[in-house]
Formats: sequence, C-alpha cells, structure tokens
Amino acid sequence: MNHHHPSQRTIEINTRLVKTGAVLTTAGAVVTWAGMAIVATAVFAAGRRLIREMDVPPAEQAAMKWRQAKEASRAGVQAWHSTSPGQN
Repeated sequence: MNHHHPSQRTIEINTRLVKTGAVLTTAGAVVTWAGMAIVATAVFAAGRRLIREMDVPPAEQAAMKWRQAKEASRAGVQAWHSTSPGQN
C-alpha cells in the first residue's frame, strides 16, 4: 500500500527579530509621544503669551463683535422696513 501524506509546511519565524522589532517600535512610539508633548507645550505656551500680550482680551473682543453684529442686524431690519412698500 502506498500511503501518501500531504507534506505540511510550517512557517519558521525568527522570534529574535520579531522581539527586536517590537522593542524598536515601542521605543519609537515613546520618542514620538515625548516629541508631541514637547511640541504641545511649546504651542500652548506661545498661545498663552500671545493672549497675555493682547491689548483687548479675546472675551471682550468677542463681546464687541457680538454687539456690532446685533446693531448691524437691527439697522438692516429698520432699513428694510423703512423701504417696504406697505410702510410708506
């Protein structure tokens, strides 16, 4: 009897290379996160310094622009009503 068994192929993985790759990936991730933290700190510090050096604080600027927008809207509505045919 001729018994034919299919040969099973196995993948041989060099675990030392896999471990080395995992360590390097982890180290790269740590360096990346440290770099991102440093950049974020620098950007936030610059933003805070910019706001501190402003003549008018952002909250006051926003309030002034809001008042201007309301006044312009009110003036536009009054002008529209004054030129409407039914109002003359």
